[in-house]
Amino acid sequence: MKNQVAILTGAAGGVGIATLEKLLERGARVVAVDVAKQVESLPARYGSNVVAVRDDVTQSAAADRAVRTALDTWSRLDMLLNVSGVTVPKNIVDITEEEWDRVMDGNAKSVFLMCKRAIPEFLRQGSGVIVNTASISSVVGLSGQSAYCASKGAVLQLTRQLAVEYASRNIRVNAVGPGAIDTPFLTRYFDAQPDPEATRKAVAAAHPMGRWAQPEEVASTIVYLASSEASFVTGTILMVDGGYTAA
Repeated sequence: MKNQVAILTGAAGGVGIATLEKLLERGARVVAVDVAKQVESLPARYGSNVVAVRDDVTQSAAADRAVRTALDTWSRLDMLLNVSGVTVPKNIVDITEEEWDRVMDGNAKSVFLMCKRAIPEFLRQGSGVIVNTASISSVVGLSGQSAYCASKGAVLQLTRQLAVEYASRNIRVNAVGPGAIDTPFLTRYFDAQPDPEATRKAVAAAHPMGRWAQPEEVASTIVYLASSEASFVTGTILMVDGGYTAA
């Protein structure tokens, strides 16, 4: 990946940081995008191959700024890695319309907007790779996750559609399907439950490997799908779920 340029959304989160580090290890240059203020510290922490864009990826202007930053800084764009996400752990009766929209915007609309803006650059350049963050929730139902499951199902189907539509144009589009990941995102989910400790144990037990993933394990899969090692892989979801969806 030496000198290839990636846009990485959700870059300040647990999986985002792990993905950023693996991209840099391979020599890539990264436009790190996140709404969190912490993203602004990443260039000082990781060096000149990182440029930070603090922005809300549910807005089309954010996609424009991210792509423009890549082109203005390094004159190319090779990879789009959509890692950002949001959840509101409520069933369909209790979730509000505003909360539903927030989850759908954060998980599905953001991917739509980033892909819509990046693909024209890939077409001009003659190649490109997209890796979207789907979930076990893309393919199975989870109690209390009505909006999240719907949004991640949308991500998976958009991934498949784009892969078919642009395969002949040398653009690969895949998704990673994590189970539970040991990040603040998961901690917030546990904390929202009536019995957080019981939920922790139940979530771990639901994965046949008896634990949840570390961010680095998911990041490795993202980087693999983005790399030339996966050159004949497109339109797929690669599950990183400790056997959850096989059980």
